[in-house]
Amino acid sequence: MEKRIVVAMDAMGGDYAPVETVKGAVEAVKELNVDIKLVGQEDVIKAELAKYEYDKDRIQVVHASEVIGTDESPTMAIRRKKDSSLVVALNLVKNGEADGIVSAGSTGALLTGALLIIGRLPGVERPALGTCLPNKKGFSFLIDSGANVDCKAKYLEQFAKMGSVYVENVFGIKDPKVALVNIGAEKEKGNALTKETYELLEQAEGINFTGNIEPRNIPYGDADVVVCDGFVGNTILKLSEGLAKTIFDILKGEIMKGFYKVGAMILKTPFKNMKKFMDSDEIGGAPFIGLKSLVVKAHGSSNAKAFKNAVRQCVLFTEADIIGKIKDKI
Repeated sequence: MEKRIVVAMDAMGGDYAPVETVKGAVEAVKELNVDIKLVGQEDVIKAELAKYEYDKDRIQVVHASEVIGTDESPTMAIRRKKDSSLVVALNLVKNGEADGIVSAGSTGALLTGALLIIGRLPGVERPALGTCLPNKKGFSFLIDSGANVDCKAKYLEQFAKMGSVYVENVFGIKDPKVALVNIGAEKEKGNALTKETYELLEQAEGINFTGNIEPRNIPYGDADVVVCDGFVGNTILKLSEGLAKTIFDILKGEIMKGFYKVGAMILKTPFKNMKKFMDSDEIGGAPFIGLKSLVVKAHGSSNAKAFKNAVRQCVLFTEADIIGKIKDKI
């Protein structure tokens, strides 16, 4: 019998845990060739599971008595709360009892725990968070989107290589276009970091480097992999999220004025499709790449759909042997 991929889920992480984490796990086992280990307070998780019909052999509850809050010091929380849902889930991955982990809990604790417990791949200077930004043609993979705020050029070169491997194998984009975020398209533009990184990427083998990209051109789909340090990446990400929400709110307000309501019915389907396209729940989360196993950081406000799609990322990542391919590339 074919071995199914096993994903550990931090059932207590996120704004709507464990309601949405449990529901997402149930939806995942129904749609995907995957087994789930829900980690957290056993009685609470089992009470949620009792609401659903599912294959009982495919979801296992692993008890963890503690929960790491978003207001706690990441390093101290990982070291002190050994029986937290996050630490127990990470150890399942470390010990080979799960192929990957999904958590919507504290970002700092997840990244710290992943580094301390799972560890980096040999040769990887810094693991990085990758986030899918919707663009006119599909998605751009933004790496790093917040894990490393201070970077060296060598780190960014590795981000480019890891992002290229991920996009090509998980999203099926052959020879993805890689671009470096900068304030201008010209080679000589930017600060010392971007200039040095440009030189490295220009000479790097195995990636399709197309030069600099200005942030305003990211939504046009000019690059499949967008490389930057975590400070710049997180700024781009949060501005994009806020701008998208503001545009939708303004548009909705204008349409609901007076006689525009009649036209709103005609435009209902296009707007619905556009909202779906911009919906981060379709992706599920940001992969933390460069570790010995996959760690997916789901948004704190993730719903069941987002958790299911985060699990899907783990399945695709494992099936495509991203770890092995990154080892070869780095």
